[in-house]
Amino acid sequence: MSRRKKKTPIVDGRKMIAKNRKVRHDFDIDETLEAGVSLLGSEVKSARDGRVSLVDAYAVIENHEVWLVNANIAQYPYSHQLNHEPRRRRKLLLNRREINRLAAKVREKGFTIAVLSMYFKRGKIKVEIGLARGRRAYDKRDAIRKKDEKRLAVTEKY
Repeated sequence: MSRRKKKTPIVDGRKMIAKNRKVRHDFDIDETLEAGVSLLGSEVKSARDGRVSLVDAYAVIENHEVWLVNANIAQYPYSHQLNHEPRRRRKLLLNRREINRLAAKVREKGFTIAVLSMYFKRGKIKVEIGLARGRRAYDKRDAIRKKDEKRLAVTEKY
């Protein structure tokens, strides 16, 4: 098994690990937050290899703590019996004020906390989460149509 790593570009001091592109299609994102994440050593090594999937990931608030649920960080192949569970719950690190504000919005307005991306920032793994409101099917079609019109307008210029 070769350990060849993919070269990922560094944008705004961020080295992207994984991005959840489906979230922007299924939800309207109102605001975003950056959170630290509590990981084990084998999870960090696996993330450095880019073996992370955020497809069904979301965050929940329980007992004044924010938890990352359903994020799949693959087991590190060179680890031994101390390897991690791939889909375990991981704690997100936020300030108390941020947690209280998120909890209030999720409770009152029907928002959910969606996971947008995971990246390295100054050597630490960060997760970008967003307050998201679900889209209906006709909203999704409307967004696709607007994106196509914008793309066609750009190509007609040239």
